[in-house]
Amino acid sequence: MRLLTAAASLLLSTAASAQIAPECEGVEVPKDYSDIVQQDFLMNYYALASSFSAIHGPIPHEPGHGAVGLDLNVMPPLGCDKRLALGGTKTEDTNVTPIIPRPRVTFAFPALGKVLPWAGFAYVPPVKVFGSTNVIASGEVGLSGRIGETFQMGGRFHATSQKTVAEIATPFSKEDEPVDDLYLASTFGVDLMFGLDFDVVTPFASVGLTDASTFFYIGDDGIVTNNYHPYFGPTFSLGAEGLVANHFRWGGEFYGAPGGYSLPDLEIETVKGAARYGRIYTARFRFAYEF
Repeated sequence: MRLLTAAASLLLSTAASAQIAPECEGVEVPKDYSDIVQQDFLMNYYALASSFSAIHGPIPHEPGHGAVGLDLNVMPPLGCDKRLALGGTKTEDTNVTPIIPRPRVTFAFPALGKVLPWAGFAYVPPVKVFGSTNVIASGEVGLSGRIGETFQMGGRFHATSQKTVAEIATPFSKEDEPVDDLYLASTFGVDLMFGLDFDVVTPFASVGLTDASTFFYIGDDGIVTNNYHPYFGPTFSLGAEGLVANHFRWGGEFYGAPGGYSLPDLEIETVKGAARYGRIYTARFRFAYEF
């Protein structure tokens, strides 16, 4: 993600020795290419990939019950056109981690009348996987209820803090030694949730609003890149969950963040198409033991 250097002189002096990954040889630079667009897209993309979606219906458990398990967030690989940097003269090693495994605990508290409060927490310890070290802490709280025997409805607040150490901004030339970079991200948002309890399976859907903030430090030249268009926009999910043999809980969803951004600096020029600054469509799965 060495997408925007601090000075034009750095760009001009290093472009001649920049690297294009072998699998991206021959990739065409889009006519409307922008380093700022590329930079902001990638920083938002990684933040959205680790956001804390529910992967469960509005009522995750019966009162007094919970589950311990593992989430698997798929990180779709980016095409070469999204990996370009420095005016299209090099590509970045963005496809490092294909899946984010995230241990997770959820619990439903005793009901308050017809309202069920519940909460969840997830944590990824600093273990090196697929060449990167990630620390991700996430939390959620929600209130839900039933309308009739089948329909469920609820709302949730979620937040995530992420730290990644990996060689993301590749060296300018093959002779340079790789140096780890530092990427920090946080997301938070609210969701409105709906579900249909059919006993064996509960289809669910949600729609919400998510905000992202990022920080990226490039290790081998000490540059910090700014995110001029941090993600601020809609998110949604559509999936199903179920409970097998009273203890094995499974869930899966299609998750999307179609685009949107905020403008911390109103003087920064923007291009048409909010999705150009950040979007993701992916699959997420959950497997847990219910107690």
